Amino acid sequence: MTQAQPSSSFQQIDREGLVQRVAKLLSKAIVSGKLAPGARLSESVVARELGVSRAPVREAARLLESSGLVRSEPNRGFFVRQVSIKALNDLYELRLAIETAVVERLVQNWNEELNATLTAQVAELHRVATDEADIFTQVEADMQFHRLMCTGSDNPKFLQVFEQVAIETEFSIMLIGQLYDDPTRIAETHEPILKALRARDATKAVSSIRYHISEAQRIVIDQFRLLEEGKTST
Repeated sequence: MTQAQPSSSFQQIDREGLVQRVAKLLSKAIVSGKLAPGARLSESVVARELGVSRAPVREAARLLESSGLVRSEPNRGFFVRQVSIKALNDLYELRLAIETAVVERLVQNWNEELNATLTAQVAELHRVATDEADIFTQVEADMQFHRLMCTGSDNPKFLQVFEQVAIETEFSIMLIGQLYDDPTRIAETHEPILKALRARDATKAVSSIRYHISEAQRIVIDQFRLLEEGKTST
């Protein structure tokens, strides 16, 4: 049984928003690969490294369980969730449903502020690609574009659900290591979405977001399948 623990020390934190802050630190450790799928999340080890009691760590783990990053086993504790092809398909199906509705709302709400915000984020995507930033930074910039779309939709429920699927999406991409051989492709794939929104063309906006997410789904699942085949052949 895998008994992996956090591989690097955390900075101690104060009591304000303690559970949420512990959850954020743990989710970053999971998404970045410091805690691998199947690894046990030791409450005592995390509590000691953070300088807190075990109670907020346990509560944070339950938050991560609700977001799909960890699972609990009776009398054994919490473990980083294993990923399956079905789970990945379910995840991207949910993203399609949410973000299709989001772009329809954005077309209705479109204004110069939204244009400036999303244009700046596409520029940021190009910047991190040009700077050859690590994959975690690139994926975070990618998710931020979609987060800003959800915020601009003016429906807080879209944003609330997106925050959950964003964590799982980051986890799935970090697990396979990359999306495209050329990092600039991540930035480029957002441009048709922005172009359709600028034109306030709902049909093109929906088709653009559907293609964008469906293509990411195809790549992630294909690479995940190769990863799994490689494990079983060794």
